[in-house]
Order: sequence, then C-alpha cells, then structure tokens
Amino acid sequence: MKHNVVLTVASLLSLLFMTFHLTHDVIRQAEGTVAYPIPVLVFALWLYGTLMLSDRVWGHVIMLVGGLFGAGMIIVHSKGFVVGKSGGFFFVWTMFALSTTGWVTMILSARGLWTTFRSRRAARLASTSRMPATDH
Repeated sequence: MKHNVVLTVASLLSLLFMTFHLTHDVIRQAEGTVAYPIPVLVFALWLYGTLMLSDRVWGHVIMLVGGLFGAGMIIVHSKGFVVGKSGGFFFVWTMFALSTTGWVTMILSARGLWTTFRSRRAARLASTSRMPATDH
C-alpha cells in the first residue's frame, strides 16, 4: 500500500474526529468554541491540503499541523478542561481516536517531508556531479 494513501486516510480520519470533538465542545458550550467561522476555515484548509496537496510539501505541512492538533486534544482535555464534565462515552472515545489518528498523521507526514527533502537533495547532488568541470 502506498504511504501517501495511508497518510490521506489518516488525515481525513483525524479531520472527521476533530469535527466530532468540536461539535461536542459546542454542544457542551466549552470556552472558545463560539467563533464558528474560524474552525470552518481551518477545516477547509486541512481538507484542501489533504485532498489536493497530498503529494506536495505544503500538503505534508498542513497535515502535520492538523495531526499535531489532533494528537494534542487528548492532552488538553486530560488536564481537566471539559473532560470532567463531558459525561459521555462518545466524547472520550473520540479523544482516543483523534489522538491516535493524529499521531499517525504526524508520523506519516513527517516521513513524507523527510523523503521529499532527501530525494530533492539526492537529485540536486546527482545533477551537480554530472556537470563537466570547467577550467577558466
């Protein structure tokens, strides 16, 4: 299986779980969830980066940041923010699923960035080694 496909699926799952999470926060009226347009813009950028830029550096960066936010949600909520008042199995399950897919997204996008930079460097070194030496 291609790593890019796995990264795309992991990023889409992280995005899905993040929307579940934010929806639950809005229903519970958690602080900071009142500004609806901001998360929608962030989710749209994340979705665009995942679907349209998945084979480019900017796509990997967007998915890395999205994965970081996804992985970090369980840490934020384990400090006592909302989780004590959540009262729901689905919210806690979403936190575990979001954190897991967030970590996988981060790891795979970091791997994609590393591979891209490594292959660019190798191509650059190969092109400079093929050029004939010029004596002036």
